[in-house]
Amino acid sequence: MFVPQGWKLDLAGIEPARHWETIAGLAAHADAGPWESIWVYDHFHTVPVPTEDATHEAWTLMAAFAAATRRVRLGQMCTCMAYRNPAYLAKVAATVDVVSGGRTEMGIGAGWYEHEWRAYGYGFPPARERLRALDEGVQIMSQAWRTGTATLDGEIYQVDGAIVRPLPLQAGGIPLWIAGGGEKVTLRIAARYAQYTNFDGTPDGFSRKSEVLAQHCSELGRDFGEIVRSTNYSVVIGRDEAEVRERRAWIAEHYRTAGGDAVAEQVAAEYAEGAAIGTPEQIVDRLRSMQDLGMTYAILYFPEAAYDTSGIELFEREVIPALS
Repeated sequence: MFVPQGWKLDLAGIEPARHWETIAGLAAHADAGPWESIWVYDHFHTVPVPTEDATHEAWTLMAAFAAATRRVRLGQMCTCMAYRNPAYLAKVAATVDVVSGGRTEMGIGAGWYEHEWRAYGYGFPPARERLRALDEGVQIMSQAWRTGTATLDGEIYQVDGAIVRPLPLQAGGIPLWIAGGGEKVTLRIAARYAQYTNFDGTPDGFSRKSEVLAQHCSELGRDFGEIVRSTNYSVVIGRDEAEVRERRAWIAEHYRTAGGDAVAEQVAAEYAEGAAIGTPEQIVDRLRSMQDLGMTYAILYFPEAAYDTSGIELFEREVIPALS
């Protein structure tokens, strides 16, 4: 499950001095429960509009989680390749892996949030350059984690004998989650390097991206079955339809307070329907249908988690056991 970090205005109204207490409490809840992993987003400015509300930095949280938890795996969905030099990022991730005892995942993508890119001085290169950076960065990280050094004279990145030690504790390096559904480039990068993918969670979209990924694997000589296909879902769960409506109403009001009427309307539309929106029985049925299509790893976001854990607890009681 995702742990709130502020990016989706999911800490709004909570005093900054209590943010880590809130975040760490949810991480501890997941660590003690049935969750396989916890996740954050790699973003600096809030959505759906940039505000002055806090967005806590992803890899700082990863290091904190590594020390504060004992069992759950730790991921970001997903790190933006251009926000950090890939040799440096490989070293950061390797250190987090050692601190965590070998529980780190590397979600990685080309990046998309233009306002954020420009605000932080990264410019906003065309998609071709961002995707080239993703490809080269993944090569650098993979090489560094296997051998302890990285050398690449690339179009975007040039590294020459960068020493990346300690090595990750995980044999072969940290698992790579190549995120995004770009059919010509992103999914081809995934077919070449990824242990996991993360893309469109609708039945039609997931099936289409899976077909494209399988074709790339065939062309590259990669076993399609080696790659775990994951997707992300926002959860609005209730014991019955009335409780689902109540939770939706809370979400709308929360975003109205945090961002105004336009933000509330936009977010309400996003939570109108989805695979993980409904009663436990409805969610189980939809996720089983997605599993039949090959989706075997769901990363779940509970918008109210920082304020109310009853939805998480209902999901733990009635959805997870039914899918286990």
